[in-house]
Amino acid sequence: MTAMKPANPLEMVAFVLSQQIKDHQIIYVGTGLPMVAAILARKTHAPNITLVYESGGQNPIEGDMPWSVGDPFTWRKSPIIQEMSYSFAQAGNGYVDIGFLGFAQIDMYGNINTHMIGDSFLKPKSRLTGSGGNNDLSSLTENMVLVGIQNPDKFVKKVDFITSVGHLTGEDSRKKAGLLGNGPIAVVTNAGVYDFHPQSKRMRVKSLHLGVSFDLAQMATGFELLRPDDEDVPVTPSPTPEVLEVLRKKVDPHGVFTSIPGM
Repeated sequence: MTAMKPANPLEMVAFVLSQQIKDHQIIYVGTGLPMVAAILARKTHAPNITLVYESGGQNPIEGDMPWSVGDPFTWRKSPIIQEMSYSFAQAGNGYVDIGFLGFAQIDMYGNINTHMIGDSFLKPKSRLTGSGGNNDLSSLTENMVLVGIQNPDKFVKKVDFITSVGHLTGEDSRKKAGLLGNGPIAVVTNAGVYDFHPQSKRMRVKSLHLGVSFDLAQMATGFELLRPDDEDVPVTPSPTPEVLEVLRKKVDPHGVFTSIPGM
């Protein structure tokens, strides 16, 4: 019998994202690993969640892994199909418990840039995809989980442009700005899981993946990371063989979002 290969980095991120989801929650699902995570959670520890896709479909029947939130599989026999603006209104009216966002840059307060790289808006080094629905979700959803690759170019002291608001300048600045919800509650990367200090709202290490030290995580970060209050950094739990089998055979069997060439 062939031993199951350990999780690759994308599978690990998808698994850790799924662990942020609790049963009976309403989940706002975006394209990519958040879709994998939500479907995995539903097939494992959270069978009673409601999936709200950005394009408006809710709780479609099971089918192949959608290629994006606009894929027909996100609408297939959905009990409700809304326009995108109504799905944002659903978040603004408190009917979404948790959402997920990716980023090109992120700072220590969880502010996100997906607009541009450079110091000139008119002449940027790189023009990115922009907001899409990111700002709506970050401003309206009860809780946000941020997901991306960790390196000093992405984890920066100050983002070049604030596309989606996190905790602004820390402490209670988000609340003073009149934004809804709790803002970012976690950041999941290929290196570890981070939360935010309850008072300062600065990013803090919650756990690091197997083989990643605090010093290594700090080297991949352009600002000072806070340690856990007890100073000991836990190791992020890895998926069990049973969960990996569900992920590989039932959630993303074609490896649309979780396959890595050569692994």
